[in-house]
Amino acid sequence: MHLVIPDVLFTSHTDPVGRAWLAALPRLAADLLDRWELRPDGPSRHGMASLVLPVTRADGTAAVLRLQPVGEQTTGTAAGLETWRGNGIVLLFDHDPDSGSALLERLDAGRPLSAVEDDDEALTVLAGLLRRLTSVPAPAGMRRLADIAAAMLADVPAALPGLAERTDRDLLRSCAAAVAEVLGESGDRLLHWDLHYDNVLAAQREPWLAIDPEPLAGHPGFDLMPSLDNRLEAVDDPARTIRRRFDLLVDALDLDRAQATAWTLGRVLQNTLWDVADGKGAVDPVQRAVTETLWRR
Repeated sequence: MHLVIPDVLFTSHTDPVGRAWLAALPRLAADLLDRWELRPDGPSRHGMASLVLPVTRADGTAAVLRLQPVGEQTTGTAAGLETWRGNGIVLLFDHDPDSGSALLERLDAGRPLSAVEDDDEALTVLAGLLRRLTSVPAPAGMRRLADIAAAMLADVPAALPGLAERTDRDLLRSCAAAVAEVLGESGDRLLHWDLHYDNVLAAQREPWLAIDPEPLAGHPGFDLMPSLDNRLEAVDDPARTIRRRFDLLVDALDLDRAQATAWTLGRVLQNTLWDVADGKGAVDPVQRAVTETLWRR
């Protein structure tokens, strides 16, 4: 087959490792198609870092071949999918640990949950999936929220000077303090880490299934943020929407409200640290809206 590599992948993979992966991509795809006895079945799709090829397996099963280089984001993905076994999430048929490639159940990429306009309906679907996913204990060897949270707290002093406004520095300190209080209760559930509306697709096996996990062992409260800030810029009353979403998620997952709040502030801390590292000198307005709304509760 003739493999067309989209320009966005060249923009995303600019380091030597990424360039080497791109150069080897046509041969890798051909090798995996042959090894797993796959037949191309339609035009490819892509994200910012991956290429997805619709394929048909030897037994006629529709699948997708996901090609993405090995990296921090893909660490533990196969182990997580094998642990979930398709319970609320896409099935893993096979994977190649050397290249980070995976053969996955084919879902309907043209019908993401974000296409559901009613936010209550969409959030109810997402909350149900999140409850199922986080009910599973993380397997041994999975990345741990405890370690990630400790590293975030260690990064705060160096990040503070990168924020120009005192109020932003105060927000970062307060989020760090909230995380420090629950660090000893970081949990052992298997988290998705990035479950928002575009990471849920319509399927045949179930009405909706999650995709693209970045598995992590931790507290389910750390998994709420992508649902809280998802398409928040489009709503008329962000605070009201955040409160409604937070209440629905906490109730659906049967979480302690104080712990869920602290770990959600942990996501604000993480996102802000990432922004500062990228040269941004202010807290993102959506992150601030989530923080201030939860503080007022």
